[in-house]
Order: sequence, then structure tokens, then C-alpha cells
Amino acid sequence: MSREFRPGEIVLYPYLWKRQHAQGETEGRKDRPVCVVVAVRGQQDNLTSLALLAISSQPPIAEQPALKVPEIECRRAGLSEFRRAWVSIGEYNYDVAERSFYLDPALPVLGRFSKSFMMHLAKAVAPMFAKKTGRVDRTE
Repeated sequence: MSREFRPGEIVLYPYLWKRQHAQGETEGRKDRPVCVVVAVRGQQDNLTSLALLAISSQPPIAEQPALKVPEIECRRAGLSEFRRAWVSIGEYNYDVAERSFYLDPALPVLGRFSKSFMMHLAKAVAPMFAKKTGRVDRTE
């Protein structure tokens, strides 16, 4: 993989929901926009670890924490076709860019969230990362 991923970028990805993973599913049902919330290149192996958050046009169900995306951020992110959008903040897909079966380096970046919205998003997901919950490992 030759492209670099940066936090805030929006790309298409076959996101696997945690509930689907718990039921034994191994593949995301469709490509959906996801936000790269973390992109860290390892110093020893030079591989890029990614944390990807799902973006949906459907309101979240009661037990699914999500952050509503403001209209201006939808436009910045290339999500203009969405009348409304939410970023799931209770779970994430973990993948390694250079070894991913699901990321296509030829696909364009749809857009990017602003730095201020990303700060807000990072604050919202910090408890999930601190507790080490919500991870669906896509490297297996």
C-alpha cells in the first residue's frame, strides 16, 4: 500500500459492526464511509495501524453511542448525499493499512473532517480507547 492515511480522512470501507462480529460474521455487509480516527506508523515494522469509525445516515439505535455530524462537516467530509449523519463512537474497526484485505489504496479520499470536529470526536472516543473496548480486529 503506497498511500498514507491521516486522521480525519473519510474513505469507503466494508465496516464490520461489533454485533455482526459477535454473531460470527467476518465480512462487512457493504462499503460505507468511515472516519480514520487514529493512524499510527510503527517505528520498528513501519506498518500503519488504523482505527476506523463507521459513519451512517441512519439514527443510532438506543444502545449505540454516536455523535451527530454537523451539516458543514458532512460537506467537508464528502457526505453531501447524506441529509443527516452520525459517527459511531462505541466501537471501531482496527486494521493495518499495508496488510489490509479491505482497504484499496486506489480509492480516493471522500473528504476530511475539520481539526476542531476531530478534536470533539477524539474526546468522545477517548473513554472507549482508555477502557480498550469496542475493537473489532479486521487483521485476522
